Amino acid sequence: MVLPPQELLAPDPSTSFSTASLGLFKVAAVTNLFPPWPLFSAFLLASFVLAVTPGPGVLYIVTRSLIQGRRSGLVSVAGVALGNLGNAFAASIGLAALFAVSSLAFSVIKYAGALYLVYLGVQMLRSSPVENSDAVPAVAPLGRVFRDGFVVALLNPKTTVFFAAFLPQFLSSNAPPMFQSMALGSLFVVVAAVTDSAYAFAAGAAAPALRGSVVRHIGWRLGGGVFIGLGVFTALAGLRIAK
Repeated sequence: MVLPPQELLAPDPSTSFSTASLGLFKVAAVTNLFPPWPLFSAFLLASFVLAVTPGPGVLYIVTRSLIQGRRSGLVSVAGVALGNLGNAFAASIGLAALFAVSSLAFSVIKYAGALYLVYLGVQMLRSSPVENSDAVPAVAPLGRVFRDGFVVALLNPKTTVFFAAFLPQFLSSNAPPMFQSMALGSLFVVVAAVTDSAYAFAAGAAAPALRGSVVRHIGWRLGGGVFIGLGVFTALAGLRIAK
């Protein structure tokens, strides 16, 4: 039996209904990952305030932007964002709970991060010209800039603990907590990346002032000192808490 063309092309109503239902279900599932709007707006505001507060990641981004320009600053933003995302996912799967019950695990990660900051500072001081003020310090490759930003952010267990304490305030019972936490953590990382980019652009705009050899030399050494000081401060803060 040969069907008329219109019957051959006519869509199956049940198929159309199921497709539409599946689409609505997917939208609802994604929507359920975020809290209702009043609470969601509070999350966005809190995320913005926390993101603009300077920390190790922001200091790293500003230092790279001042010394090497806007491009390196934006690359460092990407590295820090990826490290923060790793911390957010770690908090979602319960790594923060391990840090809460195991002071040894927390201390190992914390001091590893502090040591890496000191290492970055020493490397910057070693590459800074000492005898010849006209020499230009070697510019770190973008791959290393990205890697250092990633490690600085990832080896900061306080970020994981922060996510574990901050994100549950905005979870609901409409979806699995782990997926909600991952979604909110990812959104926080996006907000932080935007504010970090603003820092990078602002510092990059000031970078031309460092083009002079003497000023650039001072800025390079100052950046190394900032990293070393931040690493030492992080380690000493951990000792005070332990006591």
